[in-house]
Amino acid sequence: MSKVSFKAGTLLNPVPVVLVSSKNKEGKINVFTVAWAGTICTKPPMLSISVRPSRLSYEYIKETLEFVVNIPSVNLTKKVDFCGVKSGSKFDKIKECDFNMKDSEIVNVPYIDNCPISLECKVKDIIPLGSHDLFTAEIVNVLYDDNLMDSKGKLHLEKANLLCYNHGEYYGIDKKRLGTFGFSVKKK
Repeated sequence: MSKVSFKAGTLLNPVPVVLVSSKNKEGKINVFTVAWAGTICTKPPMLSISVRPSRLSYEYIKETLEFVVNIPSVNLTKKVDFCGVKSGSKFDKIKECDFNMKDSEIVNVPYIDNCPISLECKVKDIIPLGSHDLFTAEIVNVLYDDNLMDSKGKLHLEKANLLCYNHGEYYGIDKKRLGTFGFSVKKK
């Protein structure tokens, strides 16, 4: 098999697909879908999201410098897609999707209780890149469904039935583990 050259593009896939909740200074809340999100630092725990400046949530996040990354399960796929294609300036996506919003513990932005995991974030930097701006943020609190933690304190994300995005299509994540970090060099 040989490689074929393709035009330069954003083909780093699969990627997590998340629902980002934001709130402006007047208290208006919006939720939108982001597929360009990633971990960027361990200490302090940080992530990034890339957002078009034309998005309503861009204004909200830039204004308050806070947001919540809500990690959805596969049962929310249709709602995730809806929040990515409909504008918060024309639709009340929270009402349309029947999201159960709850107050976060540290940031002044509510999280989506329908999602098994929520990451409360405070913006550290906004970097203009071109079509999108990169928001880097510190994760100041993590909320997760209590059924994801076992009695030994291990978090089982495979039980969350998480969703990912792969070049325009949504997929569930296979629950079958292929290995654990360091298994290739572990002594028997």
